[in-house]
Amino acid sequence: MCPHILPVLLPYPFKEPFYYQVPLELEYSSLIPGTIVIVPLSNREEIGVIWEKHALPKGITLPEEEPKKIKKIKSIISIIPIPSLPSILLQFIDWVAAYTLSPPGLVLAIALRGVQTYASTNAPKTGWVLSDLSTDKLRMTPAREKILQFLRGKESPFTTGFLVDALRVSSSVIQGLAKAGILEEKLLPYHSPFLEPDPSFHIPQLSEEQQEAADFLSTKVNNKEFSVTLLQGVTGSGKTEVYMQAIATCIEQGQQILILLPEIALSSQWVERFEKRFGVKPALWHSDLTNKQRKLTWQAVIKNEVSVLVGARSALFLPFTHLGLIIIDEEHETSFKQEEGITYHARDMAIVRARLSDCPAVLVSATPSLETLTNAYHHKYHHLTLTARHGGASMPDVQIVDLRATPPHRGLFLSPPLITATQQRLKKGEQVLFFLNRRGYAPLTLCRACGHRLECPHCSAWLVEHRSTQRLVCHHCEYFIPIPKECPHCNAPDSMVPIGPGIERITEEARATFPDAKILVMSSDNLTSPKATAEAIRQIDQKEVNLIIGTQIVAKGWHFPFLTLVGVIDADLGLSGADLRASEKTLQLLHQVGGRAGRAQSAGIVMLQSYLADHPVMETLVKGDFNEFMLQEAAERQMGFWPPYGRLAAIIVSADTNDEAMQIAYELGQNAPQMEGVIVLGPAPAPLALLRSRYRQRLLLRTQKHITIQPILHQWLSSVKAKKSVKIDVDIDPISFL
Repeated sequence: MCPHILPVLLPYPFKEPFYYQVPLELEYSSLIPGTIVIVPLSNREEIGVIWEKHALPKGITLPEEEPKKIKKIKSIISIIPIPSLPSILLQFIDWVAAYTLSPPGLVLAIALRGVQTYASTNAPKTGWVLSDLSTDKLRMTPAREKILQFLRGKESPFTTGFLVDALRVSSSVIQGLAKAGILEEKLLPYHSPFLEPDPSFHIPQLSEEQQEAADFLSTKVNNKEFSVTLLQGVTGSGKTEVYMQAIATCIEQGQQILILLPEIALSSQWVERFEKRFGVKPALWHSDLTNKQRKLTWQAVIKNEVSVLVGARSALFLPFTHLGLIIIDEEHETSFKQEEGITYHARDMAIVRARLSDCPAVLVSATPSLETLTNAYHHKYHHLTLTARHGGASMPDVQIVDLRATPPHRGLFLSPPLITATQQRLKKGEQVLFFLNRRGYAPLTLCRACGHRLECPHCSAWLVEHRSTQRLVCHHCEYFIPIPKECPHCNAPDSMVPIGPGIERITEEARATFPDAKILVMSSDNLTSPKATAEAIRQIDQKEVNLIIGTQIVAKGWHFPFLTLVGVIDADLGLSGADLRASEKTLQLLHQVGGRAGRAQSAGIVMLQSYLADHPVMETLVKGDFNEFMLQEAAERQMGFWPPYGRLAAIIVSADTNDEAMQIAYELGQNAPQMEGVIVLGPAPAPLALLRSRYRQRLLLRTQKHITIQPILHQWLSSVKAKKSVKIDVDIDPISFL
C-alpha cells in the first residue's frame, strides 16, 4: 500500500513546504490543511502545519519554486491536539508572504507564537475529592484533619495549589492522602478565562452626529460583507464611543472583533473605557504578555471563546474562526508598520484580512494618512466625519510662538510666552503638557575645546546624553558609554557640553522655572509596561500631577479632561531632512498632541514654539484645515506618481564592509528594470549608512499605480547573487527612509 504524502510548512525561512508521509497509525482523512503536527527536521523535532497552495494577491504571479528535495521522505511523528488553523488564516499567511516577498515559513512563525507550548496549557486539569475509603485506620495529623474536614460533602474537585494556599498545608500531605487512597483525582470542569461582554451593559448617550455614524457602522456589520470605512473626527469627538456601538452589534451576532492599537501603552485607558461600556475587560495581545497569558489567549481565540480582542499588529495573525469586524484605531500611526523581520503595514494587511474574512474594516483617526484619505475621496472607502467635540467642548486655540521674535533666555528652551501661560494655568488648578519628541537630556555632545562630537562606533548616529543614568546612548543599537570627564579626542578636561534639548533637559528647566509644579514625565524610557502607563494615567486623572512632560507617547489618543494648555517645545523638529512624508507626519503629530487640550469644559490653548512660523504646516495647524492641506500634498505627489498615486519599494543592501555593500548595490543598479512607468533611484548610501556595525546602501523602485511591483522585484533581485555575508532587505510601501 503506497503511503500518503503531505506538504508541511515549518516556521522558518523556507519558501516551500517539506513533504512528509503519513504513518499508518495516523488517520489520513484527519490531516486537513491547517492541522498542526510534529515532524522531524534534521536531528530534532519541530512544529509544522499541513499546507496547501493558495491564490496570490491580484496581479502577482511569481515563478514556481522547486520543492525541497529530500533523499528519504520522513514520517509525521504526531498530531498536536489543537483545532486546525482556519483556512482563512492560511490564505492570509500566503497573501502576506507573496505581497512582502517574504518566505511563508517566517510569516507562519508569527501565527504560531501561541502554539509552541500549547500542549501544557491544553492538558486536562485535575483536582482532589474524597474517596469512599474509610479513614478509620489512617494515622491522623492536624494537617490531614484540616483537609478532610474541608473536602467533606463537596463534590467539586479542588486543585493542589488551592488547598495549599487556602488551608496552609504542604503538598506532601495531599500526596500522602492520595497515596493512601483517601483522595482521588477528578477532572476539573473547563471555564474560559474570558467573560462575554454585555452589549447593553451601559449604552452611552450619543449626539445626533455620532448616532448617524454608529448606525452606519452597525449596518455594515449586519450586512456581513467586506467594506472599508474611514471614521474621521476631530480630537475629542467621541470616535471610540461610535465604533463601540458597531462592536456591540457584532457581539450580538456571536462574531469576533479585532481592534488594533498602535501602542501597548494605549491599551490601559482603552480597556478601562471598554469595561465601562461592556462590563468586562477584552482579551489582550501584545509583547508584554507572559507565556501563560499568550497560550490561554491563543487557545480561547481558536475555540471562539473570545468575542473582543485588542492588540498590537501581530494580533492580525491570531486564529480567529468567526471574525466579524476589524477596527484599526489611530490608523495614521507609523508604528503600525513592522520594520524588523517581515516588513508589513498592519493597517493595510488588516484590510486584506477583512476582505478574506468577508467582514467590514473601520479605520479611525482625527488625522488620517494620505493613503487612507485619498481612498476615501475616490470613494474606495466610505467616509464618516465627526465635526464637533463630544459634550460641548470646543477645539483648542492654536498659537504660534515665533522664536525669532520671542526667544528663550540664553541656554534655555522655554519661551517667555509659554512660561507666562503655564504659570496662569497652574495657578487656576489646571494641567499643562509640554511636548518634545526627543528622548534623553541632549541629542548631541561635543567638545567646546576642539569641536569633537561623540558618535556611535556602530551606527551613523550621535550619542544621546541620558543624564538620569549618566550615560551616552545610541538609540539605534543601544551602545552606551559613561559620560566622559574629558574629551576623548583632545583630552581637554570638563570640556564636553550638551547641545540641544531632550525631554530630561526640559524637565530640569521646568523644575527650576515652576518649583511648585507636580511634574510627571511620560516617555518610553520610564513607561516600560502597561502597568507603569496605567499608573501615570491614574495620577493625571486624579490630578496628583499638574505638569506633564512627554515625548510622542502623549500624542496617541489619551483623554485628559483637566488638561488645558499644550506647549510644543520644538514644533519644527520633524520638518528637516528628505523624508517624503515629513510634512504629513509633523502635521499629524502636532495636531494629535494639540488635541489633548481642552477636551472638557475649560477651553484649551496649544502653543507651538517654532523658528518656521510661516511654514505651511504651522499655518495649517492655526487654521485647522487638515484635509485641505492633505489634498494639496496629494496633488504634489500625483505629478511624480509618488504614493499614494504610485507604488514604492525600498531595497537595502547591508554587509560587514562598505565595499561589499557597494558592490552588490552597484550590480543591482546595473540590472535595474527598464520599462515604461518604472524608475529606480540609487544606489546611494542609506541615511543611516552604518547600522549595528553593518554598512548600508539603498535603492528605491518607484512605479505607476497600475503596475504590480512584486514580479518586477522578484526578477530583478534574482539577477544578483550575493554572498551569505551580504543581506538584501525589501520593504514594500516603506514608511521610514532611514
